[in-house]
Amino acid sequence: MTTEVSEQITVAAPAERVYAAVSDVRRMARWSPECFAVWVLGRRPDGLPRSFVGWNRRAGYIWFTTCQVAVAKPGSEFAFDVTSFGQPISRWGYRLTPEGEGTTVTEYWQDRRGRAGMVLGRIFTGKVAHDRPAANRGNMAKTLARLKKELEAG
Repeated sequence: MTTEVSEQITVAAPAERVYAAVSDVRRMARWSPECFAVWVLGRRPDGLPRSFVGWNRRAGYIWFTTCQVAVAKPGSEFAFDVTSFGQPISRWGYRLTPEGEGTTVTEYWQDRRGRAGMVLGRIFTGKVAHDRPAANRGNMAKTLARLKKELEAG
């Protein structure tokens, strides 16, 4: 069974603008409490990233993950699959729902770790498997608040 954790916020911006922001994965380093850098490795014909490396840190731990864009539906959803050393880790994504002149943004995380992925997570992030959903929920709330602030500021 896949565990999914999500948080949402309404942003005073159209879905197309929100989609452009979340699909520009390099911007995640400005919003996320854990991600501090993103390297785009390849691009799709539509200009979106095909794959990228995310660099993260938490409480003295630093690690990277390799990501592949899995869903790219302009104005609707953007998601990517995360692996570490070839092991599936998770899917992160953003579902966008127009609300009047704004957009409700739902950030979600699906845990896809097997035993090897859980061991890697413990080694590189210092988090035990059952702590990761709660940590991600808190980080999502901060990420979404920062996304909202940036998009509403212009």
